[in-house]
Order: sequence, then C-alpha cells, then structure tokens
Amino acid sequence: MDSNKPPSCSASLFLIGRNRRGQWVAQAQNGLYGGLFINRTEAVRYALFENGHHPEAIVTAPDVLELDLSGVALDHTPPPALARRAA
Repeated sequence: MDSNKPPSCSASLFLIGRNRRGQWVAQAQNGLYGGLFINRTEAVRYALFENGHHPEAIVTAPDVLELDLSGVALDHTPPPALARRAA
C-alpha cells in the first residue's frame, strides 16, 4: 500500500466548519470519514490529504457543522417525493 495516499484516495467534497462547542470539523460529503481538529489549518490539511490535494473541493460550512460519521451523505437536496410536491 502506498503510504503517500490516504485510504479514501478520492477527490471528494469536504465541508469544514465549527461545531457547537467551537471545535473545527472536517467531514467528507459522503459522511464516511472526517474528524475534529484543534484549528482550521489542521482541518484543511486533513481534508486536502483525504481528497487528493484538491483545494477547490473544500467548502466552508455557513452554519454549525456537527461531525456525523454515519455514512449518510451530507446532501441538502430534498428527497425525490418532496421534490415532486414542490414542482
């Protein structure tokens, strides 16, 4: 295994922000990996390592970002049933 490549090894979108306790959070949009960090610099460093060094795939969360590693994607689009009702 190449030690220079992370386990995830893909250019996934990462969200970075603070949780309610003020800790820095970095989390992949797919909800499979992420972590808590002591500062923004370390959160960005982790996100860059995990997404293959793609800074354009890192987004700062506008609101509170709580770490959730349940594997549920962080997608804010409504479910298909709700989207049909809105149309």
